[in-house]
Amino acid sequence: MRRGRCFFAPVAAVAAVAPVAALAALAGCAPERPLPPVRFANTPAAAAVDDRRDVPRRPEPRRAVRALLRTDSYIHSLTRKLELPRPRRALCVNALDEVPDSTWFTNRIGVRDVSLEELRVGPARAGSPEPHKPWTIHSTKVGGTAVGFIMTDARGEKYMLKFEEPGFPEIETGAGAIVNRLVWATGYNVPEDHVVYLRLSDLVLAPDAKIKDPFGNEHPLVRAELERRLAGIDRAPDGRLRALASRMLDGVPLGGHAVRGVRRDDPNDRIPHELRRDLRGAYALFSWLDQTDIKEDNTLDMWVTDPADPQRHYVKHYLIDFGKSLGTMATTKRDPRRGHQYKHDAPEVLSSLVTLGLRPRKWERRVEPGLLGVGLFEADTYNPGAWKPDSPAYLPFRTADAYDKLWAAKIIMRFTPEHIRAAVETARYSDPRAARYVADTIIARQRATARYWFWRVSPLDRFALTRGWLCFDDLMIVHDLAPVVPTTRYTVTAYDRHGQPVGAPLVWRPNATGRSCVGPVARAGGDGYTIFRIDTERLRFRGTTFVHTAREPGADAPRVIGIWRQ
Repeated sequence: MRRGRCFFAPVAAVAAVAPVAALAALAGCAPERPLPPVRFANTPAAAAVDDRRDVPRRPEPRRAVRALLRTDSYIHSLTRKLELPRPRRALCVNALDEVPDSTWFTNRIGVRDVSLEELRVGPARAGSPEPHKPWTIHSTKVGGTAVGFIMTDARGEKYMLKFEEPGFPEIETGAGAIVNRLVWATGYNVPEDHVVYLRLSDLVLAPDAKIKDPFGNEHPLVRAELERRLAGIDRAPDGRLRALASRMLDGVPLGGHAVRGVRRDDPNDRIPHELRRDLRGAYALFSWLDQTDIKEDNTLDMWVTDPADPQRHYVKHYLIDFGKSLGTMATTKRDPRRGHQYKHDAPEVLSSLVTLGLRPRKWERRVEPGLLGVGLFEADTYNPGAWKPDSPAYLPFRTADAYDKLWAAKIIMRFTPEHIRAAVETARYSDPRAARYVADTIIARQRATARYWFWRVSPLDRFALTRGWLCFDDLMIVHDLAPVVPTTRYTVTAYDRHGQPVGAPLVWRPNATGRSCVGPVARAGGDGYTIFRIDTERLRFRGTTFVHTAREPGADAPRVIGIWRQ
């Protein structure tokens, strides 16, 4: 496994790209179709980032004040527009235009098969506490509006126990479990979450049990107060309570990651967060799952001990708290705008004033399915390019470009319908119709998400050189997202490292499988460094992908060493 340092621009470090004076114009003869000014080192792409170097001193915790964060985000969104920022490609991307493993992201379903059982288990290490009762309550949880407690099960494993908002049974717990599994399988670090059932008799109070308020004050928690807080929680037909048990993360909590810049006292944190592809690309993932509640305090950094070396410590980055996804916010807040507008959306308010409220808005047509445990979650009005979280606070979503979202959409399409149904099983819905509806809607939104971004950037993937032929997948065709086979055409042109044409262009049309092998293709001499420009055309779409290849040192076999999309 090749490791890189995800500290600088992808063309300088992670992608192992060696910038050279290789523009065709500098070579003295500009080709008809200019090439991008990047060249790749003839080495394997970085598969992992070296960001687990020892951080012996615990970084200072970030303390998020929600009101200040929201105010700052709105002010920054306005000032950023006035600055007319120049779009910037994401960093922390390797030579193959992928995200390497790091303390932020670990490639899972995007690079390997994930079994259905593995997906059901997700990040679980200790497993559900449900078989291990009684549970000892130590304190109330701090933050959020729902009732919750910190507890340990009979084994001594520590969990946060979160209950539904009264009047909305199964909605938040179900959404939290499903999205937890899908986000984990995508590659992000998440807590271990389980839907559990319990009775009041399963709970005992620790001798020092306390109530913690948002201001840091503590008061004794007595049995009567515990029962009072749980009295309004909806119960299952057999009288049990339903909750989401989230295992407390290992390590020392440091608060969420900043939405821009870096954590200055973490020497491994060198890429501004608004430029990280793994954070920017999460826009497509969260729009798919309608996780509108993305904000700094729903992320969490942990100062952890390296499991392979107890003397080493580093910061690991988590995404947490997915209970407000799958249409939950639109239902519990009785606000069908959620996912379509920001909670405070000045441009939308101004538009309504100008049009006297007569402009039709898709979210006004949304109707809840009327199923126990299911929020206002549907695919008919879903627009993957116009989806909005609750606020513009999360800057990586506002700096994300189509290349970041293509990266995420490719991973999203690796989930089969069976994977999605397995994730939905973890919600433990009491009504089988709810499970079917949620799974079908996730699948419909999955395909809509991929279709949208595959129309914005050429979705060619899995490049290989085989017996002198250049092979690749067209993901639009592979996943049968649109009837584009008859109108699709690829033009493949080869260049040497200096931008000089090699051989004549080849024109190719795909078949229904989506796997094309074009050739035989001409190659440059010497080390065989050849750049293949693939122009994809269909209907009104035009997209270009550059595939850099070279002979492996010490062998005659050519290999793909770099991908550049534009």
